[in-house]
Amino acid sequence: MKVGLFIPCYVNQFYPQVGIATLELLEKLGCEVNYPVGQTCCGQPMANSGYESLTKDCNELFTKNFAGYTHIVCPSGSCVLHIKDHLHSQKNEPAAASIRHTIYELTEFLTDVLKVEKLNAKFPYKVGMHQSCHGERGLHLSQMTELVAAPFSKPEKLLRMVEGIELIALDRKDECCGFGGTFSVFEEAVSAKMGKDRVQDHVEHGAQYITAADMSCLMHMEGILKRQKSKVQVKHIAEILNAG
Repeated sequence: MKVGLFIPCYVNQFYPQVGIATLELLEKLGCEVNYPVGQTCCGQPMANSGYESLTKDCNELFTKNFAGYTHIVCPSGSCVLHIKDHLHSQKNEPAAASIRHTIYELTEFLTDVLKVEKLNAKFPYKVGMHQSCHGERGLHLSQMTELVAAPFSKPEKLLRMVEGIELIALDRKDECCGFGGTFSVFEEAVSAKMGKDRVQDHVEHGAQYITAADMSCLMHMEGILKRQKSKVQVKHIAEILNAG
């Protein structure tokens, strides 16, 4: 299966190991992965700040880079949700419309398209799993706890295939970490307090690592952990699923 790999700009700049892990994992699972080198930001920060009109060039470039792929995979739920909900093109709207339906968050792709049932991965640590809001409430990667419905979690299902991992139970398994993109800039005090609460839940239950399908949430919590001089580390789910 041929896959177009979309790596968010902040991952490319600050956490390139996540992009590498995603590439290696997809190739291990038999995918032919192509990375369009001209890709840049998807435009989400501007759109979330109320300036969607400024994302026109981002939209056109994204459409140009990924037109024609039957499957586009990205290790970020928030960026994927933005593309699904907001990508349009004045130059090639049919291609943009196709992309909106062919882009997948990584764990969604592994679960729903590749239908992975076994992974050759090992990670012998206590891990707390953070359910990011965009992934859970936008992409429905997991069930919301406030609903009277059967629980499920695509990221958790994959993590349970990893040898040696111990997933810890949390008191508030789908609480927001407070990042929210530019929300953490405009409302930094609220964002920081929410992040501290989220981190505390993981720390109190003995997590050695915190993982998630969104590196942006982990980046926010990593900053708090470092300021607290905590030994707890963050690691994107792609890195764990790819760990040997």
